[in-house]
Amino acid sequence: MRREQDELHRGIGMTSQRTRERLIQRLYEEGLSNARVLEAIRRTPRHLFVDEALAHRAYEDTALPIGHNQTISQPYMVARMSELLLAAGPLDKVLEIGTGSGYQTAILAQLVERIFSVERIQGLQDRAKERMTTLNLRNVVFRWGDGWEGWPALAPYNGIIVTAAASEVPQALLDQLAPGGRLVIPVGAGDVQQLLLIVREEQGFARHVLDSVRFVPLLNGPLA
Repeated sequence: MRREQDELHRGIGMTSQRTRERLIQRLYEEGLSNARVLEAIRRTPRHLFVDEALAHRAYEDTALPIGHNQTISQPYMVARMSELLLAAGPLDKVLEIGTGSGYQTAILAQLVERIFSVERIQGLQDRAKERMTTLNLRNVVFRWGDGWEGWPALAPYNGIIVTAAASEVPQALLDQLAPGGRLVIPVGAGDVQQLLLIVREEQGFARHVLDSVRFVPLLNGPLA
């Protein structure tokens, strides 16, 4: 049984450790350099976060469908957003909006003390919970709800990461960001989206426009 679990995590063929190493090399060549982030991606079995039929594509640097008109983000974007969130130092308490498959959740769970993840599609979050258990990641707390509202009961957060594109920056998320906290969020609609880094400072919020990106939209309301 232990051997089967080890093989499940390591993968074989197109999901092998050698395939993962090629992905890490590609991310490094594309300018991603945070050693902790790259190591988390190296050791996380992305093939567990996609349907078995797509497992052979798990270590391509591309987004893949996960059902419910949602996708698992490409590894480059997961690494990029993680680096931005962690650029000012270690984080104790992070809010994630959009659990999705749980892949970004699993990466961050290895990099921060605690992560609180909100997802509107219950079926996706249920499967993500199972994956956290499989990977023995115990510092994640989940909530089924509306990402636009954040998770005010547990605020403030040192970092907030949003994995779907909002038409505008939700005021609720700004309100829940701790002083000095960092919010990484894609904003826009259709093909016109920008990745933003927003830092809460003493006199308000500093906004930095970064990359052009493409994410599924951040929708209102929970969905069973």
